Amino acid sequence: MRASPLRRLPAGIAAMALAVTGMAVTPSAAPASAAACDTATNLALDKPATASSVQGNGYLPARAVDGDAATRWSSQFSDPQWIQVDLGAGTTVCQVVVDWQTSYARAFRLELSGDGVNWTTIYSTTTGAGGTQTIDAAGTGRYLRVYGTQRATGYGYSVKELTVHGAGSGGGECQTPPPVSQDLGPNVVVFDPSMSGSSIQSRLNAIFAQSESAQFGSQRYAVMFKPGTYSGINANTGFYTSVLGLGRNPDDVTINGDVTVDAGWFGGNATQNFWRSVENLAIVPSNGTNRWAVSQAAPMRRVHIRGDLNLAPNGYGWASGGYIADSRIDGRVGPYSQQQWYTRDSQIGGWVNGVWNMVFSGVKGAPANSFPSPPYTTLATTPVVRDKPYLYLDGGAYHVFVPSLRTNASGTSWSGGSTPGTPVPLTRFYVARPADSAATLNNALACGMNLLFTPGVYHLSQTLKVTRPDTVVLGVGYPTLIPDNGVTAMTVADVDGVKLAGLLFDAGTVNSPSLLQVGPSGATTSHAANPTTLQDVFFRVGGAGPGKVTTALIVNSADTIIDHIWAWRADHGSGVGWTVNPADTGLIVNGARVSAYGLFVEHFNKYEVIWNGQGGRTIFFQNEMPYDPPSQAAWRSDGRGYAAYKVADSVTSHEAWGMGSYCVFTADPSIVAERAFEAPVRANVKFHNILTISLGKGSIEHVINDTGASTGTTVKPVNIVSYP
Repeated sequence: MRASPLRRLPAGIAAMALAVTGMAVTPSAAPASAAACDTATNLALDKPATASSVQGNGYLPARAVDGDAATRWSSQFSDPQWIQVDLGAGTTVCQVVVDWQTSYARAFRLELSGDGVNWTTIYSTTTGAGGTQTIDAAGTGRYLRVYGTQRATGYGYSVKELTVHGAGSGGGECQTPPPVSQDLGPNVVVFDPSMSGSSIQSRLNAIFAQSESAQFGSQRYAVMFKPGTYSGINANTGFYTSVLGLGRNPDDVTINGDVTVDAGWFGGNATQNFWRSVENLAIVPSNGTNRWAVSQAAPMRRVHIRGDLNLAPNGYGWASGGYIADSRIDGRVGPYSQQQWYTRDSQIGGWVNGVWNMVFSGVKGAPANSFPSPPYTTLATTPVVRDKPYLYLDGGAYHVFVPSLRTNASGTSWSGGSTPGTPVPLTRFYVARPADSAATLNNALACGMNLLFTPGVYHLSQTLKVTRPDTVVLGVGYPTLIPDNGVTAMTVADVDGVKLAGLLFDAGTVNSPSLLQVGPSGATTSHAANPTTLQDVFFRVGGAGPGKVTTALIVNSADTIIDHIWAWRADHGSGVGWTVNPADTGLIVNGARVSAYGLFVEHFNKYEVIWNGQGGRTIFFQNEMPYDPPSQAAWRSDGRGYAAYKVADSVTSHEAWGMGSYCVFTADPSIVAERAFEAPVRANVKFHNILTISLGKGSIEHVINDTGASTGTTVKPVNIVSYP
């Protein structure tokens, strides 16, 4: 979130043995066929691991399943010893890879268990040669154990990485096909044009009264309008509320009135108007102008405003930047006090002003590129994108529409009629409720279902594993996924065309290695024809309560499209402090040719974004460095702080447009950040229209590398038009 001068400055062995699934282990006489074995997905990655013993605290069993061959598990110097991993659900195993350190097993066996007590051997040897052993061994179970009976050296057993590959879906087997339901639950409120305007307004008012100022509350709502016309409506939109039209196209639902966000609850300051959205409808504003005064994680998508749009609060108080996509505004858009804003693939009647950086890609009617005066960054098209899936009614039946991939996009996807794409009936979705367990959700995924998360807070005791190509995971009303016991909340296999949209990941009290991981480590498969997309996917560490994570989002799959995320290490709320809600990094990109449109990442302890993949691009980046480093030395011992956006030294091709990074070091205003952007100096690593700014406490010495003047402590941007 934006600062302003006007406002607040691993499970035990016994526990694993008791985790009974009731599933029998079924070893196979021969390995699963190569065609059925998903060797791209490591089912053991970051799963709970235990062992018979450890050599010391630096050699814990978790080090053997962390994806890092530079770390390892090592046992005491005796026989027998074992390491086991909990795969989280009954899993059909087809291949195991053991990467031994020099202290390896001469004799060992691989075992599977459904309950962590009764074990069945699926492989054994007395002539192990160490190194990296790839073993085709098949069976089904929840727990896999490497059981060593004879050491090859005088030391213990030492495993750098234990990798497990599964057959079929790779994420566990379908136990019982889940029931088909079109019941969206009590927090999805559906209006019909036959209802009286007064009854609709009364319900809207009640929801807003509950959500207006409940920034960290548990309330979640999706307010939906069936196709038709509604008059005299003002849908004030509070926290964790989505206002949605249920038509095939935006003009199928017309509201003669307003869908409003203002900032009266916060004294006219809109910098904390987070977590709300409007989508897929038309608005005829009651006074000619609709007000949508928001900041992060508050998208406007597929909206037709038949009038003007005001993005500032009443009184033109502070507002910090937001996102519009696939929308048409017939009149003018007035950002007024908005510091930054990104508009993608839309049509507007005009744009009034700019503060620090207004960014447009594929927007018909956008002002010409003129950064820094006026501060407009304009690209004629968006290179490659797929618009967000959305829920709609076909007759009386719900469907989810999945838009087609667009290249060199300009204007709305629906300007020539209906948005091109594919409808998916809701009967092919499991409709998730907050009471559902992670095992229930994983079973639905293993049974080939998509997921529709209804509003609420979901606690996950195991990782949700999305392994099927073209799976849709869609949330409405800000469903919030919280990983328990330090697991990663969700992983996506290295497959084509997964769509994740409308989700809020909230870090749990036990540190997770990540909240969302897209593709396994080392993924190289091209997905250019059918990339995975992340849209309106948000990440939070602290604020609603204590939270810890190492990296919020890791993207390993090539060609992934990131379309509007906000990764936020909280600077206010509960569970907040330099060591209270620690989180190293918001986003790490390892995949090649990843595109990011609307990248909001703020307040992490170290680098905010690390980009290791080749051929990546970012259009629009908004960042605030952490407020709370207690001292210069505490933030980094070998230099002055961390860059907000770091392109790795190994990268030879990368391009970015419309980037801003701010500092406001409230705990120690003497802190200096050496630079906001850091990248190798190469001809094909390019930055356009980037800036730094101090909001009065602390400073940033350079914009990018050693180029660009110091911000000082004056609230005035330092701009770089082109680098190198």
